[in-house]
Amino acid sequence: MGNKIATFTEQQLDDYQDCTFFTRKEILRVYKHFRDLRPDLVPKRMTEGQASSIRLSHQDITVLEELRENPFKQRICEAFSRDGKGNLTFEDFLDLLSVFSEHCPRDIKVFYAFKIYDYDKDGFIGQSDLKSVIEALTRNELTPEEHQQIADKVIEEADVDGDGKLSFLEFDHVVTRAPDFLNTFHIRL
Repeated sequence: MGNKIATFTEQQLDDYQDCTFFTRKEILRVYKHFRDLRPDLVPKRMTEGQASSIRLSHQDITVLEELRENPFKQRICEAFSRDGKGNLTFEDFLDLLSVFSEHCPRDIKVFYAFKIYDYDKDGFIGQSDLKSVIEALTRNELTPEEHQQIADKVIEEADVDGDGKLSFLEFDHVVTRAPDFLNTFHIRL
């Protein structure tokens, strides 16, 4: 009875609950998944400083069953990592899974989807970003000409201001018309 190790303080759990779309129980379950990835590196009891300093590499994170086959697994890790390289602290990992949870609002999901698809990180989704997305989705089964045709068609359909690239607002407008977006931008633990 008295041997139970407290993973987080009450204040830490309150803070994480305030900043995510998770209950305390779900936060502890996320922590268990994080620790299971590298039990040699992640302690049983996480101090506040460790939660934002101990990093797992994207290679450690992407072995998760929920990410393993995702064609955007590297970009997902990069979008949520503070270092921009895909290495995640527990807090980064918690943010990632919170955004992919079913309780996360659509507008936050759209923001992160845009960030994931913006491969060159210039604040727009341009031709090169679209080609990278298409390559990831089709696993290089199309020719470069077919990639170009699809990218051109997306720009033609979605580029309202005619600048040859998609702003966040243009991307949001496209995603709004995609009924399956909320179902596909989801990870269940």
